[in-house]
Amino acid sequence: MKVKPLADRILVRRTEEEEVRKGGIIIPDTAKEKPQQAEVIAVGPGAVGEDGKRIPMEVKKGDRILIGKYAGTEVKIDGKEYIIMREDDVLAVIG
Repeated sequence: MKVKPLADRILVRRTEEEEVRKGGIIIPDTAKEKPQQAEVIAVGPGAVGEDGKRIPMEVKKGDRILIGKYAGTEVKIDGKEYIIMREDDVLAVIG
């Protein structure tokens, strides 16, 4: 299935963090927080400004980004979990 976000929305997939921490401590799934890093899967064309011109998106497909713990709307597509969110909810682009 192909998904194309509209306006200034992006489709992201959270990236999983390591299971084992320093000292060999394993954190159970129930105690884990949601990862705050994500990979951009698809990008909309950008919002339309008041002057009628399209505002280009700053993030692009494949970027690794930082997002808030509860940002966006979680959706399930073809059995995989994704988040649809506005570009304004992106905190930073990594690397």
